[in-house]
Amino acid sequence: MLLETHQIVKGYGREPALRGVSLAVAEGEIVCLLGPSGCGKSTLLRVIAGLEPDYIGTVRFAGQPIDRVPVHQRGFGLMFQDFALLPHRNVGENIAFGLRMQRHPRPEIERRVAEMLKLAGLPGYGQRTIFELSGGERQRVALARSLAPRPRLLMLDEPLGALDRTLRERLTDDLRRIIKGIGLTSIYVTHDQVEAFAVADRIMLMDRGQIVQSGTPLEVYRHPATVFAARFMGLNNLVPAHVSHSAGQARATLMETALGPLEVAHANGAHADAIVLIPPEAAELATPDSPNVVTGQLIRTTFRGSADRIVVRHASGIELELDVEAGAVTGTEQVRLALRPDRLVVLHPKQAEP
Repeated sequence: MLLETHQIVKGYGREPALRGVSLAVAEGEIVCLLGPSGCGKSTLLRVIAGLEPDYIGTVRFAGQPIDRVPVHQRGFGLMFQDFALLPHRNVGENIAFGLRMQRHPRPEIERRVAEMLKLAGLPGYGQRTIFELSGGERQRVALARSLAPRPRLLMLDEPLGALDRTLRERLTDDLRRIIKGIGLTSIYVTHDQVEAFAVADRIMLMDRGQIVQSGTPLEVYRHPATVFAARFMGLNNLVPAHVSHSAGQARATLMETALGPLEVAHANGAHADAIVLIPPEAAELATPDSPNVVTGQLIRTTFRGSADRIVVRHASGIELELDVEAGAVTGTEQVRLALRPDRLVVLHPKQAEP
């Protein structure tokens, strides 16, 4: 692994911000530290960067400990939410700043600035002032400035946080394309799940100073490890359940719930008492042969483009947020839906939030 941290502990006063965090990042990988505000993700980034010197544990880069290496000698690139551009310098001078600090020859600086402007999609912008740029263009300049000195590791702390939703969605693809195009190892901090899914090769979900789950975006979304992880992903259909003594279809586990018996295709290690997570996309219109049929009153419908997000209230009082084909159900009618066994997830109740 190119970057490793081992049992990092960092505190501010009585409450530790990091509680024995260990991670490993492979060369060329984009790892996203994802979690709510105050979970420790930015603190961990600052420890790796060398901006937080007082901690317990070890940071290694290319197999060597770097805990005592000053920030400016680590060769890491940093990009923050506010971009931190120099207002009295034009675009080209901002990009050249790190190169000038490293005392590169002027022709080399000019050549590298031109390369970075092209990479960032801003050819010809070198003489513009910072005040002539849109928010998205400033973000690209900040990225170009971070990449210009050829960093060994790029660290981005909420780099799109100051932009509106539409612009963030457009620029996430650009960020991933540029970073992957040059094969640069990166750590990306965000609290936005959609942003993390679009950028990352691997997500490390953090909660209260610890990494609670690590995996690809698909793995983290499809198989959240804890109730906290499910709720943070916006998956709120959590139904108490227990394992039935009977079984459903081959290799399925039958879970007894207030919604009725539910077959779960992958419930390995399910305890007698459990929680069944029902992702919104698990729902489909029921047919005579459908397993896991649930009937309820249609409470609310929200159009979301190719799908409708509906809220259905079961006779037990449980309300489920589910996605169905746009226009498939209307009015305040009773709806009959089936829940796909392969999309249901079983969580242990001890994984619930305290």
